[in-house]
Amino acid sequence: MSALYPFLLLPEFFERVWGAGDLRPYFSRVVDGEPIGEVWLTGESCKVANGPLAGQSLRELAKQYGAELTGEASPLPTRFPLLVKFLFPRQKLSVQVHPDDEAARLLGEPCGKTECWYVARAIAGAQVGLGLRPGINREMFRLAIEANQAEHMLNWLDVRTGDMLYVDAGTVHAVGPNSIIVETQQNCDITYRLYDYGRPRELHLDRGMEAIKEKTHAGRVAPHTVQAHQVLVSSPCFIVEKYKIDGPVTLESEPGKSSVQVLVSVDGGAALECAGSQPLTFMRGEAVVIPASSPTVTLRPQWSAEVLRMRLPAQPVEEPQTTLHTDSATAHD
Repeated sequence: MSALYPFLLLPEFFERVWGAGDLRPYFSRVVDGEPIGEVWLTGESCKVANGPLAGQSLRELAKQYGAELTGEASPLPTRFPLLVKFLFPRQKLSVQVHPDDEAARLLGEPCGKTECWYVARAIAGAQVGLGLRPGINREMFRLAIEANQAEHMLNWLDVRTGDMLYVDAGTVHAVGPNSIIVETQQNCDITYRLYDYGRPRELHLDRGMEAIKEKTHAGRVAPHTVQAHQVLVSSPCFIVEKYKIDGPVTLESEPGKSSVQVLVSVDGGAALECAGSQPLTFMRGEAVVIPASSPTVTLRPQWSAEVLRMRLPAQPVEEPQTTLHTDSATAHD
């Protein structure tokens, strides 16, 4: 029998110049010093909080257990495939871009960085920038950077609580203030900063320009809803779903290649039950990892809960249909 079981991870907090001093309601932490911008829930240095594996890092477990933890769908079995984090922007993030798989492998990395953003909370004025505006090419964009006008070259979308945005590798993007975002991404941390509104931080223009794709699949995704279950985004790199739980819910793996699963509570709490292991309770802001060797679990809400589920696709998946307009628009692929 496997020594693995569903486990709770302790988050890591990272200071960012654009971050927040108050992380409530997802974390009780109020910051006295530098603001916190990112809270990593499945970073490779995050440690297990419960059971016999307590104190071990996700990196250690992936190396020790391989596909038993990460699954057959993982591109590199000994590396955890998904990085899930909270973003707390109180200022604009830099305008940036990430490399795709091919470009990242030339740098010795196992994969590029495609990501998606679930808007957990937003107030009026919250926006994200996704992709270059129609008619803007790399050369025009670089000239705009030199003229300190780069942010005007992006498609800016108003966002609301519950929105899902898809950001495939090669997409120029930025995040504005006034929202709290749950980001799911390929486990790659290569970021090319292209423009930073005059803040004194290093830019990576040459590498970044090489990584830019003038047309991408990025944009707002319309969720597919069946009762209390929503598929927020289905893509070649990950699938993100949301469950509104008022009673027991059984989560099962799909036929095909096995995958690790990550559950994150965005509201309320739930108890997770899995054969052969102790029940595990997780609350808002906490992440649970379900090893690929545990294909079936049951969630029982504490009153009620909203839970995000992240996993790798069991079968090949096409790029999602998206729109780059705030209001009704024609989707593209």
